[in-house]
Amino acid sequence: MKRMHIPKNTVWIGMFLLGIACIAVGLFARGEGEAVLNKAVNLCFECIGLG
Repeated sequence: MKRMHIPKNTVWIGMFLLGIACIAVGLFARGEGEAVLNKAVNLCFECIGLG
């Protein structure tokens, strides 16, 4: 049985686009960007002693 040859660039581009799509879904469809920003701000305030 002969294996199909897929160029490495095709795999990398496909994985890159899949990653971008997952990030876009998380940011825009689920609103996770605001939650991550709030957690980052709270963590920074705790580290420098303001919170």
